[in-house]
Amino acid sequence: MLIKRILFTAIILSGLCTSYSIGHSGETIRVLTWEGYVLPEEVREVNNILKKEGYPYKVEVISPFAAGAEQMFRLIREEKCDIMFLTIFFIRMQGEKTAKFLEPINPDSPRLTNYKYLLPGLKDISMGLDKDHRPLYIPWGGGTYGFYADTKRVKPSEIPGSVSDLWDRKWKGKISLNIAQPWYNIGLVLMSLGKNPFHINQLILSGKRREAINLCDSEGEIQRKTNELYGQAGHFWKNTPEFREELVIVSSWGPEIMGENAGGARWKFIEFREGNMLWLDTITFRRGLPERKLEAAEIFANYFIGREVQTRVAKGLAMVAVSSLAESNLMIEANPNFFLQDMFVPPYTKIADNLMKMVSDRALQATGAR
Repeated sequence: MLIKRILFTAIILSGLCTSYSIGHSGETIRVLTWEGYVLPEEVREVNNILKKEGYPYKVEVISPFAAGAEQMFRLIREEKCDIMFLTIFFIRMQGEKTAKFLEPINPDSPRLTNYKYLLPGLKDISMGLDKDHRPLYIPWGGGTYGFYADTKRVKPSEIPGSVSDLWDRKWKGKISLNIAQPWYNIGLVLMSLGKNPFHINQLILSGKRREAINLCDSEGEIQRKTNELYGQAGHFWKNTPEFREELVIVSSWGPEIMGENAGGARWKFIEFREGNMLWLDTITFRRGLPERKLEAAEIFANYFIGREVQTRVAKGLAMVAVSSLAESNLMIEANPNFFLQDMFVPPYTKIADNLMKMVSDRALQATGAR
């Protein structure tokens, strides 16, 4: 889901996150966001709009930043936030528990004037709809869980062409993996075995629970390949990848890369022939907001799917903008079918989530990386 961040944000202070609000006094609209998604000057602009429109609210980005599905669910359930930048597959994970706390979106709201410019196919993704087929989300920006090669140290001819190349001995200790959401790593393992990255979840959904359990056996091929992959890693990161000296291939959601390259680095996205797993971050509203506060939340969302912010999504965050208003959207321009691929990370069932976590934990223990 999903969830990412650097120089493009003026809100990082020695790696620590702090809540901030800019604007007039009044009741607070609390925003739970991934680091770098909401900038202070944008908070200021939205607060000015709210003031002009007569709304007695001010926007505040809360601390801590978004960190994962469980953390975001807890903050939503405890009503500690009003607007959330949820990764779309978080909405229906584990019995759709987060979906129960989200307010359906009204695409026809007079305050959502930029909604009509959202890219086709992104407004009605099934995993983001409620039982009445109403959207629980507004698309905001997407990307891949991808890998980037340091072209200052890796020759073009050496850049991996296949996911399977990550297991090559020459990369041992030189690649990084995300560990907070281990299903991405299990997806890589499955792809290296010629399977869909979401194969385990698909088995569960099709009623083949025993087959899925057997695949994740401690002596099975998936476990062996995961152990080997984790043994290749020189670093595991949770919230934000680190660009350590020994790493020549790093995994990333994308936004961090822009900041590194702006500072003189030359990290290049690796286009694996098997494809890459996609994610979409969205704007959602907590269910139960008072009518006027919900209207103010729509004004916030409308600004964040407008031209200025969507252009920053593509240019400043190295992500894929979701609106045709964006002045530049290089990944879509290069691949118009980017969001039409069948590679969106799904809302994993509890069983699939547990199985993949079990495989990941075993691999961490086996490699001494825990």
